[in-house]
Amino acid sequence: MMKMKLWVLLLVLSSVLCVSADALHGDNQINGCSDTDGEAVMIFDDEAVWYADFNKQEEIYPLPPFVDPIISPGQYEQAVADQQVCRQNLKVTRQAMKDVPKELDPPSSLIIYTVLNVELGVPNILICHVTGFYPAPVNVTWTKNEQVTEGTSTSVPFPNKDGSFKQTSRLNFIPKQGDVYSCTVEHVALTQPMTKFYAVENSDLILGPAMFCGVGLTVGVLGVAAGIFLLIRATK
Repeated sequence: MMKMKLWVLLLVLSSVLCVSADALHGDNQINGCSDTDGEAVMIFDDEAVWYADFNKQEEIYPLPPFVDPIISPGQYEQAVADQQVCRQNLKVTRQAMKDVPKELDPPSSLIIYTVLNVELGVPNILICHVTGFYPAPVNVTWTKNEQVTEGTSTSVPFPNKDGSFKQTSRLNFIPKQGDVYSCTVEHVALTQPMTKFYAVENSDLILGPAMFCGVGLTVGVLGVAAGIFLLIRATK
């Protein structure tokens, strides 16, 4: 069941495109609004291919540069016009649902991971992924060694199939031995924030080869010594 809250109205347009007998692709366009916020996003196979940033007053194509963007002239202007319609519909819906209890679902999952394999001193990206919450959005805060850090970006909320939402936040960082990062998520349905930690531990890459070489040399020396001892004992 698609969830609704009094202050937000989502108008969803979905279509399924069949490109072959064996492959189905999902194409979704979501428009949403509140009294102070708005959202317009196009999703293809669970990937956002376009969205409107109403704060910066521009359209964003978040896929990598090698992917051909789906460009439609006047798409951002149409999204702005749709926001006015959405807010009018919101007023009508709010009045019709004024006695319906508000539904609040806290995040069901929060994970933190790196985009690339960790190498000390090599730029990398930390990903904080939160899902299963309703309503949107969540507030994400990053820290480095218990200090709030910059260089972060957070996606717009994307809908899950069950009507809840998911969001992803990114932090650009350079791994340094001993650094500890945290991602803290706040949501209206949480009694206290959720936090996940990531500690930079790369000792295996630094000490691994030397340690294995040392162990091999030690075993070799002990083997030779044991052989000499047994040989001398046998000759006696």
